Amino acid sequence: MMLKILDKYILKRFIGTFFFSISLMLCIFIVFDISEKLSNFISEKIPLKEIILEHYLNFIPYYGNLFSPLFTFISVILFTSKMAYKTEFVAILSSGTSFKRILRPYMIGAALITGMSLILNHFIIPKSNKVRINFEDKYINESYNTEERNIHKQIAPGTTLYMADYDNFSNSANQISIEKISNNKQLSILKAETMRWDSINRAWDLVNVFERELFYSPIDSAKHGATKHVFKETHRFFPTKKIRIDFLPKDMIRFQSKIEVLPYFELRDFIVKEKQKGSSRIEFFEVEMYKRTAFPFATFILTIIGVSISSRKIRGGVGLHIALGLVLSCVYILFMHVSTTFATSGLAQPMLAVWIPNIIFSVVAFYLYTKAQK
Repeated sequence: MMLKILDKYILKRFIGTFFFSISLMLCIFIVFDISEKLSNFISEKIPLKEIILEHYLNFIPYYGNLFSPLFTFISVILFTSKMAYKTEFVAILSSGTSFKRILRPYMIGAALITGMSLILNHFIIPKSNKVRINFEDKYINESYNTEERNIHKQIAPGTTLYMADYDNFSNSANQISIEKISNNKQLSILKAETMRWDSINRAWDLVNVFERELFYSPIDSAKHGATKHVFKETHRFFPTKKIRIDFLPKDMIRFQSKIEVLPYFELRDFIVKEKQKGSSRIEFFEVEMYKRTAFPFATFILTIIGVSISSRKIRGGVGLHIALGLVLSCVYILFMHVSTTFATSGLAQPMLAVWIPNIIFSVVAFYLYTKAQK
């Protein structure tokens, strides 16, 4: 597709305004972040090289990509309002160019930003987040330690791990039990006083272990006309025991650290594995995966809304356009948070919940497009 003079003119202003506005805001974000964390940087005596390379080099793409649809919207409103104020749109439309044709360079710009955002979301930023979150956990969050108590983990279908508490510093837990159940019958239970991770053998060392195993055998009862079950059980005690289960210290790291550091294919495989284990947090992982796609596609919708609103010269000028744009942006973000809350609480299917704001705003975009200056 050959780009005409009009396409190049609008596309140049679109991309230029987008990168200028987002760079300006990222500079402001960095200043606020430095002022908030400066005391930690000084007290922890963090080398300047680590602050720049591990924190801010990964801080910039994360927040830049996070707010890219919003800044696309603001950029479109900014330069389109100026074009409308200078009656450039009147001249373009008077030449016989349709509003639909004017939208083409906007859609090309939105496609470039969306494509870049999708690649960043699914493949680059998760790896970048791993470095950034490790830095924050090491220096800012004072080596994160979970505050969960009475922890239940589904480590396999029908198998539940219980821990009274867990310590991330020593990778150990107290008051352990592992119970296996099938057809509402307990098959076995293992109890231990403590459990500690052996990083060399990649196994768990248990102390003061008690094991109870049950064996069921059916017998016919002609008298009652039904089948009864009798069972026998065995008890065993061990001072120490080493076990390998589908539970690792990384499963107890900060929740955000689990979902934000997995690239697309790893996250997809992780969700499959968690479903097999019967995890209760599947919705959180699915919401994260779907958001990485849905949010970038909002760029197209917000671009159409931005052009439709700001292409008409109105009393109040650019300021009114920007104010209206910010209101719509806030409403969109609010919709996104509400819908994802419904998904994570089990009130809606994750994929539908994540895409609902885009569906609703697509209707708004179509309506504004039909009412835009022709």
